[in-house]
Amino acid sequence: MKPVFQGETAITVDDKGRLTVPTAYRELVARECGNRLVITYNPFEPGCLWLFPHAEWEPVRDQVNALSKVVMAHRDLQMKLVGAAAVVELDGAARILLPANQRATTGIEKKAVLLGMGNKFELWSEQAHLAKIRQVIGENGITDEMASLRL
Repeated sequence: MKPVFQGETAITVDDKGRLTVPTAYRELVARECGNRLVITYNPFEPGCLWLFPHAEWEPVRDQVNALSKVVMAHRDLQMKLVGAAAVVELDGAARILLPANQRATTGIEKKAVLLGMGNKFELWSEQAHLAKIRQVIGENGITDEMASLRL
């Protein structure tokens, strides 16, 4: 069974750049991820990092690396996902250390938001999350797939 993460949690990042994995996810991260996550940039949204369970990360990494290196968009995706990827492990206090360069690039400081997004987490800077969550999906943004949902 694949891990399924869902929910929104306000997170505090300490002065050393560590965040504590919320209690609700600890057992799942320990059992399904071996306390290891891969953290990398979200290539589609500024102010956001992706945190994958290691087993979920490997097929993503392999698909991205298989893209042709002669297409600039492919190289950009490879750089942002694979080139920046870092394996992080939970310490005894269930904390992970966020790479300083990734924190700086995304603007993640003291306050952040962790979202469970199915097969991975998204870690947003508080400001980027607030701006994104306040955006409404307008009528012109609704895809055919979205229109068929029964919400």
